[in-house]
Amino acid sequence: MGTVVDTANEEACGRVDSNKKAKVIFALGGPCSGKGTQCSKIATNFGYTHLSAGDILRAEKESGSENGTMIQSMMNEGKLVPSEIIVKLIQRAMQESGSDKFLIDGFPRNEENRVAFESVIGIEPEFRLLSRKQGREDDNVDTMKKRLEVYRQLSLPVIEYYNFRAMVRKIEGEKSIEEVSEAVDAIFSSLIDEVETTY
Repeated sequence: MGTVVDTANEEACGRVDSNKKAKVIFALGGPCSGKGTQCSKIATNFGYTHLSAGDILRAEKESGSENGTMIQSMMNEGKLVPSEIIVKLIQRAMQESGSDKFLIDGFPRNEENRVAFESVIGIEPEFRLLSRKQGREDDNVDTMKKRLEVYRQLSLPVIEYYNFRAMVRKIEGEKSIEEVSEAVDAIFSSLIDEVETTY
């Protein structure tokens, strides 16, 4: 099961760009849930700037910056990069994009990430769900078992937190990419309708 988070908070969004009302969507999911495929389609169909937390971390690591060196060192030691650093890198990417609509792929992965994002960026999310199986180069039995276990232990509590607050929407993810996309499009179209009826 994958997860997409829809967030909107006008006061807090000023921290990203004081002249715009930002909308942020988090895309989360278990291994091979098709996040990347659906994120590309959402970004194209609805005009969101797609940011991958993993890509942002890798780019910083390869930049040779002070943060990059520290990230490289932590990864080499098998340690997790502190949530506040990840959030600040995401925040910088949001600011540099000049956009006011963001689709953030692969974040938050755990409760610490969620709390840090809400604290630093100041946006409280509303979840939407999507899912689909999709292969990756590092997919093998052992790797998949480890990734699924990490997902169960760290990411599911985040989903449960929002589910308890009635902020979760589910989509059947065992269908074709096109069928999943149609379901996702329906949700995003309903978000547009909600905004239009609010004003």
